[in-house]
Amino acid sequence: MTWSIPLGRVYGTEVRVHVTFLLLLLWIAVIDAGQGGLPAAGRGVLFVLLVFVCIVLHEFGHVLAARRFGVTTPDITLLPIGGVARLSRIPEQPGQELVIALAGPAVTLVIAMVLFAATGTRPSLQAVDTAGSLGGMAARLASVNLFLLLFNLIPAFPMDGGRALRALLGYRMGFVRATQIAASVGQGFAFLLGFLGLIANPILLFIALFVYLGAAAEAHTVQLRQVAQGMIVGDSMMTRFETLPLDASLDDAVRALIRTAQRVFPVVDGTGRLHGVLTQAALVQRAQAGDASAVVADLMTPGIPAIHPYQPLGDALRLLQDGSLPAVAVTDATDQLVGLVTSETIGEVMLTHGVRPSRAAAGAGRQPGRARDAA
Repeated sequence: MTWSIPLGRVYGTEVRVHVTFLLLLLWIAVIDAGQGGLPAAGRGVLFVLLVFVCIVLHEFGHVLAARRFGVTTPDITLLPIGGVARLSRIPEQPGQELVIALAGPAVTLVIAMVLFAATGTRPSLQAVDTAGSLGGMAARLASVNLFLLLFNLIPAFPMDGGRALRALLGYRMGFVRATQIAASVGQGFAFLLGFLGLIANPILLFIALFVYLGAAAEAHTVQLRQVAQGMIVGDSMMTRFETLPLDASLDDAVRALIRTAQRVFPVVDGTGRLHGVLTQAALVQRAQAGDASAVVADLMTPGIPAIHPYQPLGDALRLLQDGSLPAVAVTDATDQLVGLVTSETIGEVMLTHGVRPSRAAAGAGRQPGRARDAA
C-alpha cells in the first residue's frame, strides 16, 4: 500500500488510490479510444470512476458499522479490483464482525436497488450501450453493483463473505480456529478462480492471487495475535544493538551496518534520547544513490512510539501494524532506550513459540511441585 496517493479525509478516514488504479484508467481509455475515439474513451473512464464511487460508498458502510463498535478505520485504499478498508483492530466478537462485514454489501444492495428503480431496468449479464444516454450508463452501473454484491459475498478472505464466514464459525469455535478454516476456504476459492482464469479470463488469475495472499495474510495476522497473548514486550525485544548519533555520516552508518548486520538502528542525540530509527533498506537505497553528504538525521524514520517492557506484546504488535512502522522503542521509567521491537523479533518469537510449551512441560515433569505452585 506504499504506492498510494491520498485523495482526502472523510470522517477521519483517509481515502487513498493506488497507482495501479491509475494504470487501469489509462488502459480503459486506450482500449475504448481504439474502438470509438476520444468520446468513447471519456465515457469508459467516467463509467469506471462511477463504479469506484460506489465501491467507496461500500467501504464507508464498513467504516460506519465499525465505528459503532468503537473500531476506527485509518484509511481506505482503492485498487484495480476494488477497495480495502483497514480497520484499527479486528473485532473478536462474532456478532460485531458479522455486522461490519455485511454493512458494505448492504450499501451495495441499496445502490443497485435505487439504480434499478430509477432506470426501470432489470439485472442483465449483457453490457448496456452507454453511448446513447446517462440512463443506459446508470442501468449498466446497477448490474455491475449487483455483480459486485454477489462477488463480495463469496466466502473467501479478504472479501466480505470470508469475514462473514469467520464470524459465523466464531459462534461455535474460537476466533483463531475460525480464522484458520475461513482462510483455508478462501485459498481454496483462489485456486478455483486461478483455474477458471487459465481457461476463461486471465484477469481471474490476478484476482485469484489477491484472494490467496489476502487469506494468507489474515491467517498470519491472527497467528501473530495468538502468539502475543500472555506475553509482554520484554519477551520479544532486541536488547543488544548499536545506536547512531544524529550527525553520523552515511559512511559511518554503512560501516555500522557491515559490522553489526543490524536491520534497524536507533538514532539518538547526545543525551541518549531516541529521535528515530534508520532502516537497512533506507540506508542501502541512499548509499546506492551515492549521496555522500547525507547524514543519518536525513535518512531516519522519525516519530517512533515508545512502550514499556512490561506492557502486553499485543500493544507493540498493534503499533507496528497500524502505523506500518519499522520498529517500536522500548524505554524504562527514565525514558532511556532499553530495547527495540521489530517484525523480525516478533517473527523469532513465533518460530520458538512451539518450543516453549514443550520445554515448560519437560520442566513440569522434572519438578511437579514447582509447576503446581506456578499454576
